[in-house]
Amino acid sequence: MFAIATETRQYQTIILSDSANQTRLEVVPERGGIVTRWQLNGHEILYLDEARFQDPTLSVRGGIPILFPICGNLPDNTYTHNDQTYPLKQHGFARELPWIVLDQHADDASARVSLGLSSNEQTLAVYPFEFHLVFTYILQSNTLTLHQRYTNQSSTPMPFSAGFHPYFAVQDKAQLRVQIPSSQYDDNVTKSVQAFSGQFDFELDEIDAAFTELSSRVSNVVDEGRSQRLTLTFSPEFSTLVFWTVKGKPFYCLEPWTAPRNALNTGNHLLHLDPNQSLQLETQLTITQIA
Repeated sequence: MFAIATETRQYQTIILSDSANQTRLEVVPERGGIVTRWQLNGHEILYLDEARFQDPTLSVRGGIPILFPICGNLPDNTYTHNDQTYPLKQHGFARELPWIVLDQHADDASARVSLGLSSNEQTLAVYPFEFHLVFTYILQSNTLTLHQRYTNQSSTPMPFSAGFHPYFAVQDKAQLRVQIPSSQYDDNVTKSVQAFSGQFDFELDEIDAAFTELSSRVSNVVDEGRSQRLTLTFSPEFSTLVFWTVKGKPFYCLEPWTAPRNALNTGNHLLHLDPNQSLQLETQLTITQIA
């Protein structure tokens, strides 16, 4: 049975749940619209650094942060548009701003909550476009659907990239089997192109691999230590998958991006929305238990 509740903690937290499957999703609108927790059959799917989450001066490391209007970082944290240079921090500002609750609903099949974010003076100072975003989180059985609608409310075309930065909990990375539909990746640590056959060296201090030549819109990570498979499916507009982790931390990230780093400067896979037009995208995360 699906239900929705609200709890007042440090931040107001919306809880979507399914008692039949011991499933629980927690969303914090004012902390960047972030999903902070996803439990399935009582097991934690996501990692969250609680100390960083509780400090409003720090970006959250954990949960499912939202990336907009860029993914990754820009050289010197700047980009140029119409001969004017603007500052913009890594992954953009959507993950740092408060979102508002637009709608919430639970029935026999699912529980869902919709959040909204609109441009304001703060965003216009670093990104000169008026926009409205609506993200809907849908909890169904063992699947979390992330539905997004991006609307350009400006009088000129709006360039942007968008994505998610999910942190998945893992106990032993040596037991991960990473299935990404590509045979090579751009290594952001060594600034080189590396061949990929499904294995990473988890003894490295950091793995930051951007896959841009994708042959399908489905990726899987099998965690043999936890006997589960993560399946990520995504709209065709997501042209890049990033696998990121650091040594000694019990998480890995599998991040769908619509464009690689620095797209606002290079134009590489950059999305453009005409005035008063909207774009709808979807990402799904499914957890399956394996023998």
